[in-house]
Amino acid sequence: MRKNIASTSGDAWNSEQRLSAGVIKTGTLPNGLRIISNLVPYVHSITLGIWINAGSREDPQGLEGLAHFIEHAVFKGTIRRDYVEIARCIEKTGGYIDAWTTKEQTCIYVRCLREHLPVAFDLLADLVCNPVFPPEEIVKEKEVVLEEISSVNDTPEELIFEDFDRRSFPAHPLGTAILGTEQSVGAITEENLRSFMREHYVPEKMLITAVGNIDHDELTSIASSCLGNLRQPSPGSPQRKLFDLSDYSPFKATLKKSVCQAQILIGTVFPRDDANFWGLMVLNTMLSSGMSSILNLELREKRGLVYQAYSSIAFLDEITTFNIYAGTDKGKTANTLDTIAALFSEGSLMEPDQAELKAAKAKMLGSLIMGMEKMTQRMSHFAQDIFYTGNYMSPAEKASLIEAVTSDDVAAAVVKLGIPTLLSTLVYKPSR
Repeated sequence: MRKNIASTSGDAWNSEQRLSAGVIKTGTLPNGLRIISNLVPYVHSITLGIWINAGSREDPQGLEGLAHFIEHAVFKGTIRRDYVEIARCIEKTGGYIDAWTTKEQTCIYVRCLREHLPVAFDLLADLVCNPVFPPEEIVKEKEVVLEEISSVNDTPEELIFEDFDRRSFPAHPLGTAILGTEQSVGAITEENLRSFMREHYVPEKMLITAVGNIDHDELTSIASSCLGNLRQPSPGSPQRKLFDLSDYSPFKATLKKSVCQAQILIGTVFPRDDANFWGLMVLNTMLSSGMSSILNLELREKRGLVYQAYSSIAFLDEITTFNIYAGTDKGKTANTLDTIAALFSEGSLMEPDQAELKAAKAKMLGSLIMGMEKMTQRMSHFAQDIFYTGNYMSPAEKASLIEAVTSDDVAAAVVKLGIPTLLSTLVYKPSR
């Protein structure tokens, strides 16, 4: 069956080759630091990431935004480099460095030419092991992060997601903004930064992922030299606080905001369910992937209610979240909400059209194969697999699981959403 979906007429590669990720090697240093590499011999670059299994949900109360601020602060200077040399170090070789923070992980990565791997790894290790947090630079970087927060506040589509999480996870770190607030960022001290890194930037919580024209033994040797002396945290370090689903209460709220367009966000929270992972992924694709998706056809093409509408799904340690977003004219808000509700209440998703099911699986497979051509995306997928499942999953394995999804699996995913009893709705209504 895989061949029917994966093969293309006239393509010299068969389906097995198209779904092969090439040579994957893994290893673990004596201190517990995990390493995974993927040799892609037809490229001349390497994408190298250091991942820390700690994100905004690890932020202490009152210091929301701390994990994200560290991602910024390590770039402001180390024992061996100031902030200018950190940037020039890799950019003068033609490479680049970047980072991001999510609710559960932080990643700092470099993309460079094959011959510059030692320089790239040395730079990343310097950032995570030797930051000095110059006071004058930290003050300036706080201003930078405050501008980033202001940017979110000026972007209703981003702001409504933050507001929705805050209402879904009251009094829990999952409900706080990744960037924090003006007050919490202002409260961060150098000792807060160092304490967080002592607790979380440790081998058992770290992962090295490298993709491209790479030799695994060379990578392991460099990793051992640069990070082999990292030690585990002292006993009693704080553990990730899990969300108690009994604390979740569906809500409905409409707020007046200074926006031109009504913002709608519908969603729910339910226990993590690995058995129905791919059913949920296929459902999300049916709803939201591309111009032929259900939400785009129903809300935009057939009724002209929206410019943009999509669903999103997030798999966290203990829960799964599902959302549907739409932006519409304030006079079309009720119609948009009714149309979305009808998609589920009329039961068509409980008996999904076979053509739509097949198309969704083809979209997912196409995305999987094309994503393998993007080295940064490959690197991220390795980390996501390991943090979520504990193991790397090959593209061929994923393709088989996608193809195995049935109509009953999609119907079970709809039931899992708890529609309509567990749905929450947040609407930003234009006040002008």
